[in-house]
Amino acid sequence: MWEPQPDVGSLLRSTAKMPTTPVKAKRVSTFQEFESNTSDAWDAGEDGDELLAMAAESLNSEVVMETASRVLRNHSQRQGRPTLQEGPGLQQKPRPEAEPPSPPGGDLRLVKSVSESHTSCPAESASDAAPLQRSQSLPHSATVTLGGTSDPSTLSSSALSEREASRLDKFKQLLAGPNTDLEELRRLSWSGIPKPVRPMTWKLLSGYLPANVDRRPATLQRKQKEYFAFIEHYYDSRNDEVHQDTYRQIHIDIPRMSPEALILQPKVMEIFERILFIWAIRHPASGYVQGINDLVTPFFVVFICEYIEAEEVDTVDVSGVPAEVLRNIEADTYWCMSKLLDGIQDNYTFAQPGIQMKVKMLEELVSRIDEQVHRHLDQHEVRYLQFAFRWMNNLLMREVPLHCTIRLWDTYQSEPDGFSHFHLYVCAAFLVRWRKEILEEKDFQELLLFLQNLPTAHWDDEDISLLLAEAYRLKFAFADAPNHYKK
Repeated sequence: MWEPQPDVGSLLRSTAKMPTTPVKAKRVSTFQEFESNTSDAWDAGEDGDELLAMAAESLNSEVVMETASRVLRNHSQRQGRPTLQEGPGLQQKPRPEAEPPSPPGGDLRLVKSVSESHTSCPAESASDAAPLQRSQSLPHSATVTLGGTSDPSTLSSSALSEREASRLDKFKQLLAGPNTDLEELRRLSWSGIPKPVRPMTWKLLSGYLPANVDRRPATLQRKQKEYFAFIEHYYDSRNDEVHQDTYRQIHIDIPRMSPEALILQPKVMEIFERILFIWAIRHPASGYVQGINDLVTPFFVVFICEYIEAEEVDTVDVSGVPAEVLRNIEADTYWCMSKLLDGIQDNYTFAQPGIQMKVKMLEELVSRIDEQVHRHLDQHEVRYLQFAFRWMNNLLMREVPLHCTIRLWDTYQSEPDGFSHFHLYVCAAFLVRWRKEILEEKDFQELLLFLQNLPTAHWDDEDISLLLAEAYRLKFAFADAPNHYKK
């Protein structure tokens, strides 16, 4: 038995389940080893370095998972809402109207117990036979402290600002060092990156810039020069017969993108056309495929927000940005998008085999997580490809607001193979998040319309953090247990 800090309740909603990614089978690990790999997973105080009290007893992974479930259940009880138990698998967490208050001064003890919400889950029994394993992946705290976007009702404004300032300072110190520790940067970034340091952090996490601070200016200059050499060499060929179909499709697709207030600005349209055309010409194995165009937007918005103040990322106005700055942002966006696509290019090659495989994996995973939802979709002849193809093709960008996508990508870039492997678990958590609504629909057409138009317009970073926490729980339970995919 172990005790977290007393004020852990104030941020329970945004706490991820013991982030660890398995690497080798290990039934039992000491609590000291576990704690060292999850040093801030339960960080809920104003001091970001507070740790759990050390315990001498050994702790296996089952205790870890059960305790995490207990935390979320306790949180639901404090809000006066019972934990949903209407079926196996993932709990649905309705969005609260206000954050719960901090727990009273008494101890909040986390004890070994079986989560009621998972007692009938087939995946749970399977996981008993195949012990969960520890991972080499970074420990990630999942507190919602994203560049000033946290819910102010969670903490007092002074405590909130102190916490954000402290977290921002950690990023700045890490980025300013002679050689940035990328493992530590990923660990910090998993729970969201403060807006002022997000551009540099994304460039480092994507592999675009080196960890050595002295090499960064020269690397930026070289890569930007290289990109504009591509423009000079290739862009005039867009009207050649061999390339005109590619360019025409790009030209058609860009105005259909969102947010319209950003995309329909002439300068932005020209930048996106150049980025997408150059990438297509330089990657003939896939060429341009619809869906790739959406992946430009988050990088462009993050990088341009370094130079302008914008309350809403959807309404960024580039008209006042100097031409030279826009050129550099265009080059940086191209290279970072290229790094992302390098890891998921089989999504866009002929017949898109990567997406076909991921949709099949999603179907198998959901059948193990929540058989009732899976059976309901099957009974009404709803096929996963009909709604999940877009989830994989656009990385959920068409399902959630842009600012939520940016928050999601903070974590994707912190996870090993985040855009390919971890995204699968996010999609599974995303689907089962709507289990109540899915089970209430009894008609094929209504089911499909709902799944293709999920009500996420008012989602914020907190919703994304909860989604990521559930996704990590699924990854922890399933990633290294391939038998869980099989019935």
